Amino acid sequence: MSIVLFEDEHLLVINKPAGMNTHAPSPYAGEGVYDWLRHREPRWASLATIHRLDKQTSGAMVFGKTAAANRSLTEQFADHQVEKAYLLATDRPINKMAFTVRSALIRTGDKYVSRPLHAGGDVAETHFKFLRTENGRNFIEARPVTGRTHQIRAHAAEHGLSILGDDLYGGTPAARLWLHAAELSLKHPASRARMTFRAPINFESSAALLLREATIDPAETTAYRLVHGASDQRPRWYLDRLGDFLLSQSDRGLTPQQREEIAKLMTLTQTRGVYGKILTTQIRQSKPDEVSPQLLLGESASGPFSVRENGVQYEINFGEGYSVGLFLDQRDNRRRFLVNHVAAGLPAFSVQREVLNTFAYTCGFSVCAALGGAKTTSLDLSKKYLEWGKRNFALNGIDATQHDFIFGDAFDWMARMGKKQRRFDAIVLDPPTFSQSKQSGAFRVEKDYPSLLGLALPLLKSGGVLFASTNSATWPPEQFVQSVLSTVAKAKRKVLQTHYVPQPPDFPVSRAEPAYLKTLWLRID
Repeated sequence: MSIVLFEDEHLLVINKPAGMNTHAPSPYAGEGVYDWLRHREPRWASLATIHRLDKQTSGAMVFGKTAAANRSLTEQFADHQVEKAYLLATDRPINKMAFTVRSALIRTGDKYVSRPLHAGGDVAETHFKFLRTENGRNFIEARPVTGRTHQIRAHAAEHGLSILGDDLYGGTPAARLWLHAAELSLKHPASRARMTFRAPINFESSAALLLREATIDPAETTAYRLVHGASDQRPRWYLDRLGDFLLSQSDRGLTPQQREEIAKLMTLTQTRGVYGKILTTQIRQSKPDEVSPQLLLGESASGPFSVRENGVQYEINFGEGYSVGLFLDQRDNRRRFLVNHVAAGLPAFSVQREVLNTFAYTCGFSVCAALGGAKTTSLDLSKKYLEWGKRNFALNGIDATQHDFIFGDAFDWMARMGKKQRRFDAIVLDPPTFSQSKQSGAFRVEKDYPSLLGLALPLLKSGGVLFASTNSATWPPEQFVQSVLSTVAKAKRKVLQTHYVPQPPDFPVSRAEPAYLKTLWLRID
């Protein structure tokens, strides 16, 4: 991925995208870049944060991978041996070619203000140097000697050079904060050789697109979200890339501005056509052709086609109704089965690998588990989707006859399996918010999830992993987690490990676009 600038057994240096915190701001408000990295690869499980960047600041960050590296880096930062160079842009006039600001920074509400050194507060020192003017924007290098929160932003604003996009410090509105940690120089913890890392930036590219480029490997994945509503300053509009096509979702038709943006994204992603669908809650009262995506621009898909996600192939079909075959927000969770790594210290499997995937839909979790060496059982109320799942198995060279596909009601079949004392090493519980079956009647996730989980727990082996998930936007994450944990406790099972996972980075969480997806991994005794 383009996020990695350098890695060896001691260090990981990344180019942090704008829009990601260093750490998760709260347990359920999305992952920070540190959390996302640490739980993504086993070799990153011991990463340590040495310094931080603001959410909207991009650029070079270093993490330690060993205790010795952590000590060395911490000492270098404390002794000001680490040299940092930032690039900022402002539309304010330049009065000095170079100057230094040394002041005390004092917090007042959400921002920091400079005060004379004798006023108390944290001492902050920054060297500024004018670099160039481009398209009416003045580019300035900022070299902080200290590392105080908002230091460069506050010092620039104090001298009439508020950064573009910095609404907190009086900057002219822009699509992103034009502040980037361009260069980081330090001594290698082992060799002691001076190393300099440079993080490239293109401020003209949107922060939303740069976030996707940093966290998604285009060689492995061609299915992801490009625009996620209000979190990307596009309220009630969602745009996905699905291989050679884009899929637009909104509660109304496209505006001229959206069409212009789509045309640009088609060029950037080299896609051939755009489909659109209207967001609705009246799916069950509609015929498939009434809610299926419709061609808006470019070429027609003319039938099913495949996309790639983490190197895995999936069939997509715009002609089969409201859902097109793959829920992109579960991409990272499917990968956890594929690579047998849920989080730091928590593998998906220990030794045996038999997985029950309930509400399997087109069997995405099953495909990844099978590629990860598991024997899978896919259970769904739709024969059509199970057949679709078998085609996904075939797309990836997996012999579907070596795996089980069960058509029927999840409540009914899990009760049968319990009577037959079937046991699984991992169980996937990712039901829809609402479903209807002849055997069990209406299922509403907030009311019926405990009953569903109660049937699943007897099927889970001691030491097995349960994946509990819901996309109910109205169910607060704290209540969902408590519901799962209390159900496990009532079943007299013991939770050995837990790992809560929010939406992936291309579904960014914000106050304006809160998290809807809630997923919890548990190892249970």
